[in-house]
Amino acid sequence: MTDLSISQYANDAASTNETAQKTTTGTHNQQNQPSSQQDQNVVGAEILIEQLHKFYGDVKVLEDLDLHITAGEFVAIVGRSGCGKSTLLRLVADLEQPSYGEIKFKSLRNFREGITSSDIRVMFQDPRLLPWKNILSNVQLGLNKLNFPKATQLVEKVGLKDKAALWPSQLSGGQRQRVALARALSHTPRILLLDEPLGALDALTRLDMQSLIEKLWLEQGFTTILVTHDVSEAVQLADRIILLDKGRIAQQFNIDLPRPRQKSMAFTTLEQQVLNAVLST
Repeated sequence: MTDLSISQYANDAASTNETAQKTTTGTHNQQNQPSSQQDQNVVGAEILIEQLHKFYGDVKVLEDLDLHITAGEFVAIVGRSGCGKSTLLRLVADLEQPSYGEIKFKSLRNFREGITSSDIRVMFQDPRLLPWKNILSNVQLGLNKLNFPKATQLVEKVGLKDKAALWPSQLSGGQRQRVALARALSHTPRILLLDEPLGALDALTRLDMQSLIEKLWLEQGFTTILVTHDVSEAVQLADRIILLDKGRIAQQFNIDLPRPRQKSMAFTTLEQQVLNAVLST
């Protein structure tokens, strides 16, 4: 996840100096927390997508798509390559504009409170760190100096306290993604958009990053949309899985498994159901 402000990213897409991070608030139902604590954690935003269409010339990428995501919900989007997953994410991030339809946001704290591009952060497969800045400076990008202590705290939370003075080139792929995650969350997003951020990592590092993302999501309560080709990852992290096919929602799966999730019979059964649905498209 490269974390540069989305508005910056849109203004200078060719520059890696700008991080696109957008946030919305949200909480999800943690089964290990009392409901009162869950309510306190909810800071995410509700997302309402209505009759969304996206065309590139004569090519239909998304067609008449309706989707409601509650504040603090963790939604995974799966489907075959070319089904419109990443396009949908970019539309939510305001990196592209719909051909038709609307994407609306609503804060849980205040129904009249607007959600802006600064409330949304995006994390991509390429962490897009600035090579001439050290790890801590990358996480501090775009922050007011008064918020620098939060960047330091997040570097520690992602397990890189002893590497804060190193350069990106001195880190492994998984460590660079940890920096990108810290950078995104340093802006206290309401909505976090994850475009296959773990796709290039080895299996063990990927599992480690999944646990870290889930931990920080539970702590901070932002709304999350994850685009992934990994069905197991979707079942591991999401409250709900959306299957896209030819630009439409083909199927939805509610994942009512306790957290932290283990590879139980119920987990394996759900994983197979989702995989079979993907393969049938």
